[in-house]
Amino acid sequence: MKRKKLSLIILIILVTGIGLISFNNDQRNFAIAKNLDIYYTLFNELNTFYVDEIDPDKLIKTSINQMLVSLDPYTNYIPEEDMEEFRLNTTGEYAGIGAVISKQNGQIVISEPYEGYPAQKNGIKAGDIILEVAGKSTENMTTEDVSNLLKGPARMPVTVKLKRPGEKKLFEVEIIREKISLDAVPYYGMLDETTGYIRLSNFTPGCSGEVRKAYQELKAQYQPTSLVLDLRSNPGGLLMEAVRIMNLFVPAGEVIVRTKGKVKQWDHTYRASDPPLDTTIHLAVLVNRNSASASEIIAGAMQDLDRGLVFGTKTFGKGLVQTTRDLSYNSKLKVTTAKYYIPSGRCIQVLDYSHRNEDGSVGSLPDSLISEYTTKNGRIVYDGGGVAPDVPVEPQQLSTLSYELVRRFLIFDYATWYANNHKTIASPEEFRITDDIYSGFIAFVKEHNFDYESQSQKAIRELMETATKEKYYDSAIEEFKALETKLTPELETDLRRFRPEISELLEDEIVSRYYYQKGAIRAAIDEDRVIEKAREVLNNPTVLAGYFKPETVIKSN
Repeated sequence: MKRKKLSLIILIILVTGIGLISFNNDQRNFAIAKNLDIYYTLFNELNTFYVDEIDPDKLIKTSINQMLVSLDPYTNYIPEEDMEEFRLNTTGEYAGIGAVISKQNGQIVISEPYEGYPAQKNGIKAGDIILEVAGKSTENMTTEDVSNLLKGPARMPVTVKLKRPGEKKLFEVEIIREKISLDAVPYYGMLDETTGYIRLSNFTPGCSGEVRKAYQELKAQYQPTSLVLDLRSNPGGLLMEAVRIMNLFVPAGEVIVRTKGKVKQWDHTYRASDPPLDTTIHLAVLVNRNSASASEIIAGAMQDLDRGLVFGTKTFGKGLVQTTRDLSYNSKLKVTTAKYYIPSGRCIQVLDYSHRNEDGSVGSLPDSLISEYTTKNGRIVYDGGGVAPDVPVEPQQLSTLSYELVRRFLIFDYATWYANNHKTIASPEEFRITDDIYSGFIAFVKEHNFDYESQSQKAIRELMETATKEKYYDSAIEEFKALETKLTPELETDLRRFRPEISELLEDEIVSRYYYQKGAIRAAIDEDRVIEKAREVLNNPTVLAGYFKPETVIKSN
């Protein structure tokens, strides 16, 4: 009798549960249908009665985009006309002339021609000003407008009219567009006799193969005992490429990352599945605040598995996984479907988009909710967003003068002038800014009537204004004037004072004119504080071993 009663109770609970699920689903479906009907009738009323003509296509796209923005920045609607740009972002491939363009002082300028692609092969140089594309003037065009004109079907010509600074005669070039495939590994080489270096700029399809090839060549030719993998400012990309890159350095079967979503099909554990290339080489991963997503998978997995050390600054904190879904009319939805968790169990997502503040802003995980985890060897690590480095190294902060010289294109323009007046320079490893080159730069800056205001100067001016309002200024007028005079920039003095950092910027820009992206990266390596710190630690076995001890604490700030 008791057994029958128990069975009856269980049956009632199951039926009630199914009924509640069905009721909840019915309520949800009704809410969806109701609101879609309201949306349709509202739009119909707008289209019929709004005082001005409306653009239905634009209005609906705006409503879609605003709806998705309310979820998170990574869930996006991709209409058919934006598919080319989407493919470029996800594959690194497009058809065009192979050059970066920018707007400088109201003109569209070639910032960087890619080595080996149509623009460079047709003699186009950085600094050349684009006046017309396909017979259309670029005046009043945006960089996006000009970029769209330069892109098009592969093997089809496009005519570009240009002006080269320092030359009066305009010139016209017919360029045959090619399929442009950006290198995921723009540079690799040796930092010293024992330390290899690989720069990975994105996680596009096949990038793990490029890393594998680069490492195998370094190993075959130089037998490095240490390797620096540079992921700074790498925004991420394909998760599987990150898994494959980790697999180069960890044994098959090792867990690299897990994903968890609302729908069970997005729950997955990604393991190293192939035999590794090298499980003993000392590894350093370089990151900064712009290293995100797949970059953070590698940095976090290296840390959690105690396979390598992370150098630099705390990473971006993007632990969300996106999946692309096909929509009608050749459009797509890129939707966040899961969060990813690195081997220790940490999720490195920094912002909580599902629990917004009352004002609609997004908060990060509070310190009270930050949890403690341990690495494979027992070191303590923390979640809370992003991957905190094992060895923090803050980047060098530029002076206001250097920042303004870059922002106002004086560094860029001088490199253009220099390259147009000097056919060759020394190799990237050997080229240096000499006294003569730097004196020429000072003269160039003066000729352009450059002046600037320092942060100190702004601060003293604001202090004087506050003191005037509070009626303290008159009693200390002489002191204020003396301090203002002392803090007023003197251009040539400051150009001499900040020569080391300005010379680095000039050196990188000038080298890029002759040796392109690879040369610029190689030139910057010698003065890179993060690389230098990584070399110092990797090449000192005692120091290196100390970082892997369990008592080492890596705490998020």
